[in-house]
Amino acid sequence: MHNATKPKIIRRLKIVAGQVRGLQEMVEKNTYCIDIITQTSAVKRALSGIEDALMENHLGTCALDQIKRGHEKKTREEILKVYRLKRK
Repeated sequence: MHNATKPKIIRRLKIVAGQVRGLQEMVEKNTYCIDIITQTSAVKRALSGIEDALMENHLGTCALDQIKRGHEKKTREEILKVYRLKRK
């Protein structure tokens, strides 16, 4: 992982962890369902943003290195695997 990317990803993961703890508290306090659903949507968007940042980092570092070393097929398969996962 690129050195500049790692702290940003860790920070974003800590924020998501806080959001999830907040969701748990909301459920424990019998918060209105729509409010909980709104927050779960925010968590999903935050995780999607983290995935995007990780993929951008991967394509700009690991994938390029693999291609330079002649591992185009492996790189293509990894990218397609992530693409398929994101579509689900």
